[in-house]
Amino acid sequence: MLSRPGAVQRGGTGGTAWGTERGTGMAKKLTAVAVKNAGDGKLHDGGGLMLVKKGDGGKWVYRYSRLGKRRAMGLGSWPTLSLSDARKARDEWALVLARGDDPIAERERRRADEIAERDKDDPTFADMVDVVFEARKDSLRGGGARGRWRSPLDHHVIPVIGKRRMSELHRTEIHQALAPIWRTKHPTAIKAFTRTRIVFLEAQAMGFGCDPIVVDAAKRMLGEVRHEVEHIPATPWQDIPDLWSKLDPDTASGLCLRWIILTLVRGDAARAARVSEIEGDVWTVPAHRIKGREGQVKDFRVPLSAAALDIVEEARAAGHDLLFPGNRGTPITAVAIEKYLNRIGELGRPHGFRTSFRTWAQDHDVSYDVAETILGHTIGGRVERTYARSDLLDWRRVVMESWAGYVTGGQAMVIASKN
Repeated sequence: MLSRPGAVQRGGTGGTAWGTERGTGMAKKLTAVAVKNAGDGKLHDGGGLMLVKKGDGGKWVYRYSRLGKRRAMGLGSWPTLSLSDARKARDEWALVLARGDDPIAERERRRADEIAERDKDDPTFADMVDVVFEARKDSLRGGGARGRWRSPLDHHVIPVIGKRRMSELHRTEIHQALAPIWRTKHPTAIKAFTRTRIVFLEAQAMGFGCDPIVVDAAKRMLGEVRHEVEHIPATPWQDIPDLWSKLDPDTASGLCLRWIILTLVRGDAARAARVSEIEGDVWTVPAHRIKGREGQVKDFRVPLSAAALDIVEEARAAGHDLLFPGNRGTPITAVAIEKYLNRIGELGRPHGFRTSFRTWAQDHDVSYDVAETILGHTIGGRVERTYARSDLLDWRRVVMESWAGYVTGGQAMVIASKN
């Protein structure tokens, strides 16, 4: 292969190192003193090594040609990188060129390998969130989507510290992420703090170099917050019969709200109710629509009052399986129900009906166990539940029929007390 005038050929695989500018002949070797005393400009050392000097600094460049394409590879800054060190770096990459590889591409590959190796031992916070979430999501409802486990981290923490390495994170950075919402959105901030701490605990348990104490330290920096819990607006139980009369049973929203009042289940379970889930006077709500951790909830039986069964029979007679269909044949949405309540001027929310019933039960001496079981709450400790396995269906049937009688303005209340 023929080389250009002034070129120092470094390999026979299509790679050439150029030592001088075009037409200037062979470059004279530089010396450390010459480099120091030289003015601004390009100083050539031969073999493709060049110093681009400006003032008291400069940068070393290795210029070479491969497969007919000239390239310039930065080696480092002068005087941090001395002349002798720059020559050693040039010689290293010249050997890469001589064996037929592109020095710049080879350096990028090596850096990628180094980054991958570093990431194995010191992941970013965002990567660690992915690892922890993947390990936990099977225990979360809907694979974590329903409970929005990641949401506080994705919206408030990862945008601030997501790219930082776990070993590098400092309490001030976590403080910076949480401070904007610590007082204005305190419940969300607590979730973000708790889950950030979980990520650190899991990372430490997996052997990564981090300390959960930095999360606790950030919380101390954030300070105490006097936060009053805002309860979901609940219609007083004394006003439930009046509300019942306002709910239009000819609309899906009005009928679904009546169903929620009668059955006292949560909104997600009620809106998707189906005739095929009902046998006799018992509605079995599937576990996937019950609140709780994955694997720790089961189907929930709801005894239906006569008023609730009337709603079921209307749907069955119309040939519908879905009790409360929306415009597209899917269950009516929570937004539609909220808008309906706003339209009729009702301040109470669907979930608040459960509070209405619970207060009614308390004021009328309904058994604690029965009232709590009606609401689907867990009663007693783990050992107690191992032996007391009844779901109190018959007791609940009596109370719910009495509640329905009160709500609809029908028969007088008959209270069942299991004490």
